[in-house]
Amino acid sequence: MTRPIGIDLFAGAGGFSLGFEQSGFDIVAAVDIDPIHCATHKFNFPKCATVCKSVVDVTGNELRRLAGIGKSDLDVVIGGAPCQGFSLIGKRVLGDSRNQLVHHYVRVVMELKPKYFVFENVKGLTVGKHRRFLQEVIEAFQNGGYDVVTDYKILSAADYGVPQDRRRLILMGARKGLPLPTYPEPTRHTTVGDAIGDIPDAESFPELWKRDWTKAKYGKPSIYAAYLRGEKNDLTDFGYRRQFDPTLLTSSLLTEHTELSRQRFAATAPDTVEPVSRFKRLALGGICNTLRAGTASDRGAFTSPRPIHPTAPRVITVREAARLHSYPDWFRFHTTKWHGFRQIGNSVPPLLARAVGEQIMKTLRKKPEKPAEVLALGDQNLIGISMRDAAAMFGVSSTVIARRSRPVDRHASRHHEENELVTA
Repeated sequence: MTRPIGIDLFAGAGGFSLGFEQSGFDIVAAVDIDPIHCATHKFNFPKCATVCKSVVDVTGNELRRLAGIGKSDLDVVIGGAPCQGFSLIGKRVLGDSRNQLVHHYVRVVMELKPKYFVFENVKGLTVGKHRRFLQEVIEAFQNGGYDVVTDYKILSAADYGVPQDRRRLILMGARKGLPLPTYPEPTRHTTVGDAIGDIPDAESFPELWKRDWTKAKYGKPSIYAAYLRGEKNDLTDFGYRRQFDPTLLTSSLLTEHTELSRQRFAATAPDTVEPVSRFKRLALGGICNTLRAGTASDRGAFTSPRPIHPTAPRVITVREAARLHSYPDWFRFHTTKWHGFRQIGNSVPPLLARAVGEQIMKTLRKKPEKPAEVLALGDQNLIGISMRDAAAMFGVSSTVIARRSRPVDRHASRHHEENELVTA
C-alpha cells in the first residue's frame, strides 16, 4: 500500500500532522523549532522524521533527505507559521519580525515543489492592513508556479465536529496544471458534554496531584468520545492505530485553587465568564471558547485562561482540553501542564485538519486506505523531558525557546490574594 506523502512545517505537537494522517496521508517529516514540541511529536509519530530547526534554516533538499523520500513527488506541504504578529489579539504589527516565517514557508514549498500546499493561520490575516500581507503571500505562490484558491475561507472548527469556537484561515494551492481543491462542507456539531462527559473527575484520584496519569473507570461515552477512546471504529479515520492502554486516564495533572476561587467557580453559571479570573465556565450543551497557548517568558510568561469545568469547581485538565480539541486519548502531551496546554492551544484541531485533508485527497483522486500496521508510541521519557535534555537530544540550543518565569496568574497584580496557583 502506498499512501500519499506530506511534510508538516511548524508542526508543534502534531494536530495538523494527525488530521492529515487520518485523511489518508503519511506525514514523512515534521519541522518545529521547539525541542519540547519536537519530543512530543516524535513520541506520537514514530514513523515520521522529526526535524528540530527553524524553518528559516531548513532547505527542501535537506527535508527530502531526512524524510528518506529522495526525489519522490511530494503530494502536500502543510503548516501554519506562528501568528502572533498579526493575531487579532494583542498588537497587530505588520512589520513583526516573526512574520518573515511566512515567507520561509513559501520558500520551502517552492523548494519541495509539492502538488498541493495548505497554509493555516489566524483570521486576523484577512482583515485591515494584514490583507496586503496575505495578498503578497498569494502572489509569491503564484509567481513560484502555483495556482491559489483566491476565494480563501475562514473555517470554523465547530462545523467539523470539534466542540470549540475556533476559526482559522485556510489557504490552499496547487502546482500549475493540477486541479484546485475545494473547501470542505460543514459536517457535524459536537458539544462539551459529548467531548468530556464520560471522563471521571480528576479530583477523585489523589495521585493526579503528583503525576499526570492514573488507572480509571470511564463513564458511558458519546459516539465522539467512543471514537477518541478507540472503543468504536471511525470509518472516516484512515490513520495508523496506536498501541495504548484504554484503562489509563492520562494528561490529567491537577491544578491547585484557593477555596475562594473554588467558590467563585461554583457560583459561575455555565456559558458565562467568572468576573475575577475572566475564565469562562463551560456548558455541557455548548461548545468551548478558543483554547489558547499562553506565551513564553519573552512575551510575558502568561498562562492562558483555562476554561472552568462544566460541573466541577476547577479548571479543565490537559486531557479535557485535548478532547475539546478532537485529539484521541492515545495522544500524549508533555507532562508539564503549561507545555501541555501550550501544545494544544498552538495546534490545528485534528478533525478540522482531517476535513481539509480529505479535500486534498479527493483532488488527488486517491482512495484513502487504512493501514494494517499498529504503531507503538515512543519512549515515555519524551513526554516528560526537560527543555535542556530535549535540546541536547536534537542538538540545538536550550535557549532556542525563551524560558518562562514561574507563573503567578495574569490577574495577580489586581487580585493577588485570589490568584490561581498554577503548578508547573
